[in-house]
Amino acid sequence: MTGATSITQVGERELVVTRTFNAPRALVWKAWTEPERIKQWWGPDGFTTIVPTIDVRPGGVWHYCMQSSEWGDAWGKATYREVVEPERLVYIDAFSDEAGNTAEGMPVSEVTLTFEEQDGRTLMTSRTLFASAEERQKVIEMGMEQGLSQTLDHLEEFLAQNNS
Repeated sequence: MTGATSITQVGERELVVTRTFNAPRALVWKAWTEPERIKQWWGPDGFTTIVPTIDVRPGGVWHYCMQSSEWGDAWGKATYREVVEPERLVYIDAFSDEAGNTAEGMPVSEVTLTFEEQDGRTLMTSRTLFASAEERQKVIEMGMEQGLSQTLDHLEEFLAQNNS
């Protein structure tokens, strides 16, 4: 692996995640924005992902389901606020149901992903801002840090196998 995932709590409401991938920025961007690519790597160990909808533009929605025989279905929805190809994605991240309705009582966050080219490699930085310290703590207690580290390990493996 190019590097371990770094997860840092900033202030009371933010999580900052960084990871360097041994792949060009254009490829990392495609992995985050094309459904055929996302479903090959998104999700923690033991999960597969289906992507019924992805519309990568401001106001567009990425609706997905992570499926596990042990944990069942976990639906999520990202609503894009900003798309600057290939360097920046900003979206509202929420738990949802199968129809794409935001799940009541579950944390909602704003995620800003940046992709920086560094000599043929890509530094990905994810800044997730929660509405409250309690919401951030809730996702941490749900295993978000371990799940995200595993997900980014899967992205690293995917990028190593898909160089174009």
